[in-house]
Amino acid sequence: MSKRVTVIDIGSNSVRMVVYEKTSRYAFHLLHEEKSKVRISEDAYKFGGNLQEIPMQRTFDALNNFLTISKSFKSRKLLCVATSALRDAPNQKDFLNRVKKELKLNIKIISGEKEAYYGAIACANLLPTQYNAMSIDIGGGSTELSFIDGYDVSNTLSLKLGTVRLKELFFDSKNIEDAIEYIDSELDKLQISDATTLIGIGGTFRAISTAIMNERDYPINNLHAFEYDSATFEEFLAKVLSAQNEEKLAELSIKKNRYDVIKPGTLILQRVMHKLNISKIITSGVGVREGVYLSDLLRNSKHKFPHNFNTSVKYLLDSTLENTSFSTQLNLLAKKLFDLTHDYFIVDAKYRYELGIAAKLYPIGGSVHFYSQNKHTYYLIQNALEYGFSHNSNTLIATLTKYAKNRLPAESHLNKYGQLLPSPHTTHVLSYLLSLAISLLSHRPRNIDFEMDFKGSTLSIDSKEKLYISESAVNALDELNKDFKVIFNS
Repeated sequence: MSKRVTVIDIGSNSVRMVVYEKTSRYAFHLLHEEKSKVRISEDAYKFGGNLQEIPMQRTFDALNNFLTISKSFKSRKLLCVATSALRDAPNQKDFLNRVKKELKLNIKIISGEKEAYYGAIACANLLPTQYNAMSIDIGGGSTELSFIDGYDVSNTLSLKLGTVRLKELFFDSKNIEDAIEYIDSELDKLQISDATTLIGIGGTFRAISTAIMNERDYPINNLHAFEYDSATFEEFLAKVLSAQNEEKLAELSIKKNRYDVIKPGTLILQRVMHKLNISKIITSGVGVREGVYLSDLLRNSKHKFPHNFNTSVKYLLDSTLENTSFSTQLNLLAKKLFDLTHDYFIVDAKYRYELGIAAKLYPIGGSVHFYSQNKHTYYLIQNALEYGFSHNSNTLIATLTKYAKNRLPAESHLNKYGQLLPSPHTTHVLSYLLSLAISLLSHRPRNIDFEMDFKGSTLSIDSKEKLYISESAVNALDELNKDFKVIFNS
């Protein structure tokens, strides 16, 4: 697969483009993203689905500019897909032929089921693992749904429910009762009945989750993997639908460019919630574009990453460290320390994973600036460790690296991120164990050259050589409790 790949997604409402770059076989990152709200389906549903001249010209112009941007990044492969508006248009060939002739761009119109599949495999691979979940992607012309159970995707379905479609057919004439009847008749085709988690893709869902995030004064600004309960979701949907004017929508933090389509999308979601027994809501920052890219990247592995592989972790290591031996040692040592002491400290075994990732990524900030390593590692994790981690995990991992080899996490930090972090006791223990692992490797051995044993409340470090630098570093650490001791034997 080419190192740089451009993906263009022509939707009913917007045309979006992303440029991805591989850093190793399965690791990648986003180089560039562009969006143009061309609304190619404007007025189409009033005229039997036929695309109108002005919207087609807007889309053509946007695609022309997107191709220039793609060339500027020296992208070697371009994948362009189109969804509902072109899929349903009787005059689709007029647009396709013009684009092919004048722009030399081949557009692949994908089926509704394929569109649902692309969105779902993006969620399955790039969100924290979910079971008994249903993904929903509300576009301008259609709504795609899939069942996600771990990494498995099934029951893909495309319905003729879209924000622009419903706006033009029902909302413009204020015929809401008929809109509800139409939505419910389409949802009768849904075969997924046991989903307990709803994963939201697309602009409508992001707009609602952004507003809920603002309403809750959430401590981080990252929509991908933002999680909340169904009661909060349903309450907010009702607020949107009852908003009498644009001023009321603005008070709900709905952005101006969503005013005309937010209610059709919200009504779809409300009817879905009425039909299913959903308890948890997760917002996805990925969708069809990422799914198209992953289907190409992972074409030889059944569209799944290898077991225990995380693309964001690997990307951060690829892009910052020439030699990962210290990172590997730190990861192994931190987990060994956890295994020896977590019962003594009364820390849940599930936090071993976050501690190990924090240890593995701790060195990455040094590639930016040695003296502010912790600061840069913290920033990189907060912003680039985005795929496969919950907000709780990301915040904990970032926190551990921020205070590593320095001091225990500050009370102000724990208060600010309290809703995402474990108890202060657990956070302090994990922070200390990471600092202890870093200190024990202060002499930077080629291989770990000591053994450890833990009895009572004493950790013994046994080595053939005197670990003078390591012992000094350990003694300089903040004391975790008065009973816990580290002794060196050589």
